[in-house]
Amino acid sequence: MLKFYYHPSPNPAKVALYLEESGLPYEVVPVDTRKGEQHAPAFTAINPNAKTPALVDGDAVVFDSNAILLYLAEKCGKFLPANTPAARAQMHSWLMFVATGIGPYSGQAVHFKHFAPEPKTYAVNRYDFEAWRHWHIIDAQLAKHPYMLGNTYTLVDMAVWGWARAIPFVLGPEAWAKLPNVKRLLDEVNARPAAQRAEALKARYTFKTEMDDDARKAMFPQNARLAA
Repeated sequence: MLKFYYHPSPNPAKVALYLEESGLPYEVVPVDTRKGEQHAPAFTAINPNAKTPALVDGDAVVFDSNAILLYLAEKCGKFLPANTPAARAQMHSWLMFVATGIGPYSGQAVHFKHFAPEPKTYAVNRYDFEAWRHWHIIDAQLAKHPYMLGNTYTLVDMAVWGWARAIPFVLGPEAWAKLPNVKRLLDEVNARPAAQRAEALKARYTFKTEMDDDARKAMFPQNARLAA
């Protein structure tokens, strides 16, 4: 059975959605990042990057959420576009856009807006601008098609959904007025039973919610050097 190393944050959420949509049997292994469990040797042996999620399938170990989506899609043959060079090129392009743009810039926008120490005006300006720029590109794509790759729901939509759930925290509560097509996709996916099961995972396990000093040390160890 698949072992899914999970925390209720955007990147694990998209993998949880794929697992629920595909019907693949899996076991959840919770990893509490605010307690620093992602730095434990047992987890870094699986994911040397010390970030959730990770997936173990027998002797196959996959880390990075977008790599996991591709692995699972190739394993079960579901939620992929047509097997043509043009369709696969679009899939890889948009999936990597989420991996290298949406995720990093949204994550950094959250960090500098909500958690970084002062002074941070320059960093907030940069990452807020880039997060908005990337999400406007997604919104423009969804203005042309029901889904990211056209008329069919695929793993790329799941990748977008994982981060779209967090948009009010990333960009502010007013963001939906400026990203109506992303909101449409989010609402549609949220209505799917698989998405509701994926969201329900976080209620099955106890995760630390306080961002206290110990959580900051676990999640942002680089800041310890500033205090030294």
